[in-house]
Amino acid sequence: MVRAAVMGGAGYVGGELIRLLLGHPEAEIVAVTSASLAGQRVETAHPNLRGLTELRFSPTDQLGDPEVLLLAVPHREAMVRVPDLLGQAKHIIDLSGDFRLRDAATFARYYGVPHAAPGLLGSFVTGLPERHRAELHSADLISVPGCMATAGILALAPLVPLLRGSVAIDARCGSSGSGATAGPANLHAERSGAMRVFAPTRHRHEAEIAQATGLTVQMSATGVEAVRGVQLLCRAELVPGAGEREVRTAYRQAYRAEPFVRVVATRRGTHRYPEPKILAGSNFCDVGFALEPGTSQIVVIAALDNLVKGGAGNAVQCLNVRLGWPEWFGLEFPGLHPN
Repeated sequence: MVRAAVMGGAGYVGGELIRLLLGHPEAEIVAVTSASLAGQRVETAHPNLRGLTELRFSPTDQLGDPEVLLLAVPHREAMVRVPDLLGQAKHIIDLSGDFRLRDAATFARYYGVPHAAPGLLGSFVTGLPERHRAELHSADLISVPGCMATAGILALAPLVPLLRGSVAIDARCGSSGSGATAGPANLHAERSGAMRVFAPTRHRHEAEIAQATGLTVQMSATGVEAVRGVQLLCRAELVPGAGEREVRTAYRQAYRAEPFVRVVATRRGTHRYPEPKILAGSNFCDVGFALEPGTSQIVVIAALDNLVKGGAGNAVQCLNVRLGWPEWFGLEFPGLHPN
């Protein structure tokens, strides 16, 4: 059994990490930290875990001697903490945005502050097994991509040789993407019934997708009336001679052996394209596409649960890869339909 600690366990992603690790056959949670809830039972913040654990939140400096430390702290906090955490655990998996970008200037442009530990930016392996599995086998510092970035990278990366020009991404996200301590804009009275464009330009996940694919990306993001879920529509142009056959072949070659990526693009049925609602609680990312007849235009579609494949589930999958376990350990839940 590997000893795991979750730092920042009171938030939504932290709660999902706890849920997944409690069901993991090879993991033991030795500490869950929270600066505001220290001493209280974990179920105080995560009532779905009632009766499943006796864990209590501990102060942030009481980590319980873990082998694996999972950071679910806010953006801009991890980069301050990590230099002091090196050596306290053999493996560190960061779920914040602080070590996703490799260039300090790009980080400052998208996050609005200078990076506090720029020398460590190149030390973290991207926590996306479908793209970095070989590196993850020996990685001790892992940075899990953002939820919309994960969807965008998985949808676009196999098609890069088939695309030309820039890609316009329209991203939609449920309210849990704002976190458990979101401000007045995310009160029910403000959020209910709303479709709020909160990032018309330069969403920070735009930089991650561009970094991973080499594409020129322009991304907007809208909050929709859902709790969980991310859906991306990526509009692009195919190179001459490319069509449906080439797109399907590229996806098949990239994902035929992947346990958590499915190609969903059918001509009939209610769920013809990726739909986040049916992925709630699962570690799947569904990708699909539609072609504009008589043109070279393609719309690439991706969907996932922002808290699982877009966060905690991806982290657990990376842990499984790093320690040589089956990638589905702790991640067996297939989602619900209907829900």
